[in-house]
Amino acid sequence: MTDRTNNFPPLPKFLRIKPCFYQNFDEEIPQPHRQLVRRVYNLWMLYSMTLCVNVVGCIAWWAGGGNATNFGFSLLWLLIFSPCSYTCWFRPLYKAFRADSSFNFMAFFFIFFLQCVLAFIQSLGISGWGVCGWIATVIFFGTDVVAAIFMLICTLLFTVNALLMAFVLIKVHRLYRGGGGSFQRAQEEWTTGAWKNPTVREAGFNAISETGPSLPQYPAAVPNYPESGPW
Repeated sequence: MTDRTNNFPPLPKFLRIKPCFYQNFDEEIPQPHRQLVRRVYNLWMLYSMTLCVNVVGCIAWWAGGGNATNFGFSLLWLLIFSPCSYTCWFRPLYKAFRADSSFNFMAFFFIFFLQCVLAFIQSLGISGWGVCGWIATVIFFGTDVVAAIFMLICTLLFTVNALLMAFVLIKVHRLYRGGGGSFQRAQEEWTTGAWKNPTVREAGFNAISETGPSLPQYPAAVPNYPESGPW
């Protein structure tokens, strides 16, 4: 417990590549927001799965007479967006709730807004961009129905992702603003360097006590965020 070993992504022990992050919702995320953070993590997994399904959809698109460029780009998007989405918007949200970091909240809002825009564009399905969306799928129904059905599954997943991401963005923003968070607090963290100070980052929770592991505790100056509630 005192020496937390990185555990994500979970890789086989025989590989020389080791996990890059430590992730433990029960230890590091306060109980009122634990469910929300878990569900955002599930949303990231859904998005990664959608990118995998998109590769299959682009293969069907190609087999039905489409352009091979779409298949090549679909592989590229899977290799880039899957790890980058975890690093660029889920980790900032995780660290924001872990130690009440306004800087990480702002990083999440900015990057996740771009992610929402990207998911919306992907749901449209512009030909040549390597994604199966509504435009490409509807048009391709007149060429190959079987291939278009595979593309439709991917299109529906991209649409669900875009809607859920917009909902999460609004919910987290309301939660942050409801707890007294502001852009000025993020500027103060940036100016003082508190956002990258290990001592300050770790002050947001207490993983060890004399009686054993305890739930994370915010420092005294942290605003009281309203509970997430079900969604």
